[in-house]
Amino acid sequence: MVIGKGYTERTLSEIEVFKFCSEAFETKRVDGKRILFIIPDHTRTAPIDMIFKIIYDLLSDRVKALDFLVALGTHPPMSYEAINKKIKITKEERNTKYSKAHFFNHHWKNRKQLRLIGTITEKEVEEISNGLMHQKVNIVINKMIFNYDLLVIIGPTFPHEVLGFSGGNKYLFPGIDGQEIIDTFHWLGALITTPKIIGKKYTLVKKVLDKATSFLNIERMCLSLVVKGNKLAGLYIGTPEEAWEKAANLSDKLHIIYKERPFRQVLSCAPVMYDDLWTGGKCMYKLEPNVEDGGELIIYAPHIKEISVTHGEIIRKIGYHVRDYFTMQMKEFRNIPKGIMAHSTNVKGIGTFKNGIEKPRIKVILSTQIQENICKEINMEYCDPNSINIEDWKDREDEGILYVPKAGEILYRLKNDPF
Repeated sequence: MVIGKGYTERTLSEIEVFKFCSEAFETKRVDGKRILFIIPDHTRTAPIDMIFKIIYDLLSDRVKALDFLVALGTHPPMSYEAINKKIKITKEERNTKYSKAHFFNHHWKNRKQLRLIGTITEKEVEEISNGLMHQKVNIVINKMIFNYDLLVIIGPTFPHEVLGFSGGNKYLFPGIDGQEIIDTFHWLGALITTPKIIGKKYTLVKKVLDKATSFLNIERMCLSLVVKGNKLAGLYIGTPEEAWEKAANLSDKLHIIYKERPFRQVLSCAPVMYDDLWTGGKCMYKLEPNVEDGGELIIYAPHIKEISVTHGEIIRKIGYHVRDYFTMQMKEFRNIPKGIMAHSTNVKGIGTFKNGIEKPRIKVILSTQIQENICKEINMEYCDPNSINIEDWKDREDEGILYVPKAGEILYRLKNDPF
């Protein structure tokens, strides 16, 4: 049973959210239990502050443990201050009013923090991927989850470049797992290509996710959020599978914009929550299907200074390229983590690599604080952010020019989608 509702025409009130949460937790008989909540980091838009305070009011006097683990994937850890900012409380409030809540960061590279829970065999991977991949995959996850009676996922659902739609069990895999499964997810998505996956509910990558989750023998619950602006258009509470299903249906209606024709130029503006190109690449993924062949997309992010806080050195080594650049030269890149190659090709976009010549379908231009010589080094175009006047881009769709003020979460597609 799924508790909650969603709307396309309005948002939920805090009273409604409280009612849904209260009803859902009553079904779990939480008294005296140890509960771990899996929450997103700062790169996801969602009123986690409201949900946190509601949960605390409902449960803090009833449960034995009220802990929160940030599902970072490979993102950098959040500081004490950053977590306070995410849930909109002060240091003093955290130490007094909310002192029973404890927060932890996931560390994907710390093997001591991970536990092996199963293996997807090579044969199973071949079957699930329709022959695109031929390897076994060890499934590991943050072992602290096994210290709790109930695991509760809290996170938004949006169109996603790897899974199709984010949310649900994605907060476990790759949210709190290790590099091997992260690489598998992302490389399979890259092989299929983002335009064929993004905004689709049932993908081959989701089959891998479902298989990985099948090894997890722990009671799970999910608060699937569907965001409209900074508020909730929908909240669905139930098993991760059931809650995600309903959330994805609503996200499909709210988070995909269909256009009649493609655009020759797109100014895709990154919000400040994307603090490097690793996350800011979403400003490419969500717009790529709406750019005409030979067109150009500018990732406008004057605040971004780094390619990737975590993976920048490797990305500078391999650069940004279309998928076939890698698949046609896999021996050369055999020691490169496939998740990083996936990021590379997702940001560069689809294209061809024939007779040693790479031809991307569209031109991707970085307008950030990443210097021009580094852009050239990583095989990307450069545009000085100081040369861009936002006003020059507005209200020009009839001319084939699209301005997107907050890119990265809303997917743009064509009504007659060629992908």
